[in-house]
Amino acid sequence: MPPPPLRLVIQAGLRGALLLARGQPHGLMLVEDTAQGVLRSFWAAAICLPAFLALRLMAWSAGAPPARGVAFGLVAELVGYVFAWVGFALASLPMAQAAGRGKEWAHFLAAWNWGNVVQYLMLLALTVPAMLGLPTTLAYGLGLAAFGYALWLEWFIAKEALKVAGGRALIFVLLDLLMGVFIGGFVAKLTGG
Repeated sequence: MPPPPLRLVIQAGLRGALLLARGQPHGLMLVEDTAQGVLRSFWAAAICLPAFLALRLMAWSAGAPPARGVAFGLVAELVGYVFAWVGFALASLPMAQAAGRGKEWAHFLAAWNWGNVVQYLMLLALTVPAMLGLPTTLAYGLGLAAFGYALWLEWFIAKEALKVAGGRALIFVLLDLLMGVFIGGFVAKLTGG
């Protein structure tokens, strides 16, 4: 049987992510749970790319641009972006296997990828008002709330898709955070930031 058309896979993945973002575990039913589904879920990275680039450019416009220039900075950020998406996939598989959840990993990673679209849209929606002059205290408060929500969403997806307890789901969230800090630091070092 041929795989469903990509358009339908993307629509289902996004609908599933939106349901998960509202705390509805049945959103997982819309997310593919096969190896091919994992590969197709990386379309989420392409969907998130414009938001990622907009967030980087807004951060540079609010602060200082990369010391080695914007073009070099963009290339370094794009390399980091790819490593973050692929790196988490590669690092999470042995963790899922060690937890006895290797069979659930494909479903988990596909849901995780689609969930990133919700996170990027939320970050973008909260960053734009700050760039337009939202009071600093309110902007920081919204940013903290967005960060907390993003952590909860990652935790919820890990818990539901892998069918693990909350503490074990937290380990996957911490892996993502640590990888983000490491890759972000490496990119900043490359760009002279």
